[in-house]
Amino acid sequence: EMFTTGASAVSHHKFGNINKKLFRHLLIPGVLGSITGAYLLSDVIDGESIKPFIAVYMMVLAIIIIKKALVKNIVKKKTKRLDLLASFGGFMDSVGGGGWGPIVTSTLLGRGRNPRYTIGSVNAAEFAVSFASGVTFMIFGGISGWQVIIGLILGGVIAAPLAAFLVNKIQRKPMMIAVGILIIILSLRTLSKLL
Repeated sequence: EMFTTGASAVSHHKFGNINKKLFRHLLIPGVLGSITGAYLLSDVIDGESIKPFIAVYMMVLAIIIIKKALVKNIVKKKTKRLDLLASFGGFMDSVGGGGWGPIVTSTLLGRGRNPRYTIGSVNAAEFAVSFASGVTFMIFGGISGWQVIIGLILGGVIAAPLAAFLVNKIQRKPMMIAVGILIIILSLRTLSKLL
């Protein structure tokens, strides 16, 4: 994830998809949340037990995103407590094996934020979140499964520039619907594996 999000951050920066103010608001709280989650998962929490709750939460957010996409005039609502959202997203990303993007991006899109800048800024901040989480896991738990890691790195680094380019070209409505549907599919897949 460090490599993939690094490539994604560079690509989003290159295509002008980053809102610097939003990025700064997400960065430090997201990193602190991810470090806390990685540390607790190494010693205290069973990550598998909270996955159903994350999946249900993401499906609710996906429905909100799709509903917002179908509304003609979106009223942008001020997102209060970005620091709490970023901390929670970073924490859940570490503990649940993913969640930064679905939690933070989905919440911000659900509040009517511009998809291009939201996706770009959240993905750019995710580099620091995943880096902090990865280092914490290495310190407290070690790493195994290098073949899988190398495959994920290669696939992610190849896909990241294409995704950053597409987010700049696709219209708001189809992008939000696609994001919502993808989150629902991934959440249902997570729930089906757990059942």
